[in-house]
Amino acid sequence: MIKTVAIVGAGQMGGGIAQTVATAGFEVLLYDISAEQVEKAISTIKFNLAHLVKAGKMNEQSRLDTIKRLSTRLTLDELKGADLIIEAASEDENIKRDIFIGLCENLSPSTILATNTSTISITRLAATTNRPEKFIGTHFMNPVPQMKLVEVVRGIATSEETYSTICDFVTSIGKTFTVTEDFPAFIVNRVLVPMINEAIYALYEGVGDVNAIDTALKLGANHPMGPLELADFIGLDVCLAIMHVLHQGLSDTKYRPCPLLIKYVEAGWLGRKSGRGFYDYSGKTPIPTR
Repeated sequence: MIKTVAIVGAGQMGGGIAQTVATAGFEVLLYDISAEQVEKAISTIKFNLAHLVKAGKMNEQSRLDTIKRLSTRLTLDELKGADLIIEAASEDENIKRDIFIGLCENLSPSTILATNTSTISITRLAATTNRPEKFIGTHFMNPVPQMKLVEVVRGIATSEETYSTICDFVTSIGKTFTVTEDFPAFIVNRVLVPMINEAIYALYEGVGDVNAIDTALKLGANHPMGPLELADFIGLDVCLAIMHVLHQGLSDTKYRPCPLLIKYVEAGWLGRKSGRGFYDYSGKTPIPTR
């Protein structure tokens, strides 16, 4: 039974997962290699909870209880008492491998390990641990507190007990899960990011400008956000990394990253987080850059 959940990585995803899990009533241990990042995540969570109270979506007592369930840790060793550990570090396989190797040195035999990876093989990551049968993928959507879906991804060695426990856990935190096979980029990114890449090709080839392409998809396909606006929100470096995974993992030319996407990432134009991507975010209103 899961009572205490540790989150490794206190970035946007890790902080969002921590907020969601603590709000649902679980004790949460939040860790990041950067103590400053952990404190930033806690401040963001407190701000978000206060906003929910102000909006009438949470009462004051629930806010206080949620904050009490959140605590921070300075080392991986301090996470050994958790029933479930969710890794939400950078989307870099070597970083994730090192985290799991470090975690496995002191864990209880019953602890379940999960990764929030959006693209990397669950089976391959599980093989770096001493418990592949207790290893599973839990791909949360961004922003975590608002998005309802979690992709649950079983590796080849994931046990039925682990799978069942995680499905129950995902439901208990108010999310809906979809079961995804362990293929490159799973379901959501397998469909979503190539669509974004194709929109970038349309821009690259002069089919339309940024505003035309985003307006076309918002009004013509009823998308809440245009594909180029969405790319900026996700991060162009993340989109490029996913396209590389698809291109290399499936060996199909239809997944070739658009040269314009590569050029933007090389320029450091990563979207919202860098202040410039397909839109310029330096002013009050984002302005298309092409």
